[in-house]
Amino acid sequence: MVATFLIIIGYNDRYCNVRQRFVHSHFATSQNFTKTLKALNTIAPDMMVKPSIGIPAKIQESTRFNPFFKDCIEAIDGTHISTMVPGREVSSFRNHYGIQSHNVLAACNFDLQFMYVLSRWEGSAHDSKLLNDALSRRNGLHMPQGKYFLVDCGFSNRRQFLAPLRGVRYHLKDFGGQDRHPRNASGLFNLCHASLRNVIERIFVVFKSQFTIFKTAPPFPFQTQPELVLACTGLHNFLQKECHSDEFPAEYEKDQDSPHLDMEEENLE
Repeated sequence: MVATFLIIIGYNDRYCNVRQRFVHSHFATSQNFTKTLKALNTIAPDMMVKPSIGIPAKIQESTRFNPFFKDCIEAIDGTHISTMVPGREVSSFRNHYGIQSHNVLAACNFDLQFMYVLSRWEGSAHDSKLLNDALSRRNGLHMPQGKYFLVDCGFSNRRQFLAPLRGVRYHLKDFGGQDRHPRNASGLFNLCHASLRNVIERIFVVFKSQFTIFKTAPPFPFQTQPELVLACTGLHNFLQKECHSDEFPAEYEKDQDSPHLDMEEENLE
């Protein structure tokens, strides 16, 4: 049952291929997939990493970030996952690219582990709307006192949420190339902010590469698709914790470690 589930979500394989491999009927394959999904959704919330009250190693060990970001313990952002919905709901699930999707809000730490996930919102919903929903839930998004999230320009500065400075270059690619280094305190702040917050972009790339079922619209009813997201985030955390030898390919680090941004610590200071 577990093997059937992992093949489907990891390789985006279809029931017809899986049932031939395991010599099961279509009904049995479907039942096994559903049972495994329900079981994973039961334990996935407990597999989310809890917020830490200490200073993350990534910040503590770097003069670029410490002590300026010492109270930051995670980053938060939204990502779109393709979906299929009934015809009457297509318009509300069409995102700004014109593609049907549902918007997923996620928070992660600097060790590429998910700390919170909220899905089921339509693709046209703004990230700030998802954030308000996450904060209002009884078992929603919570942060230890005195700590904060890093967010992008799609969110506003508010208590426990730190956004970049507006009107100043922000994205890492904006600082790449000759004579593109920050020239003032505002630019330096945004560069350091973007370098730290980039972890949420990286985890989305890793997540969708691990579970290729999300690279296209999963062939399941919409109510099943948010359950798939939660189950796979739990599996991702399990892999990060238990499979120590399973290193991610170098391309996942390319935005973080771009040679154009390879500036010396004293120059940044």
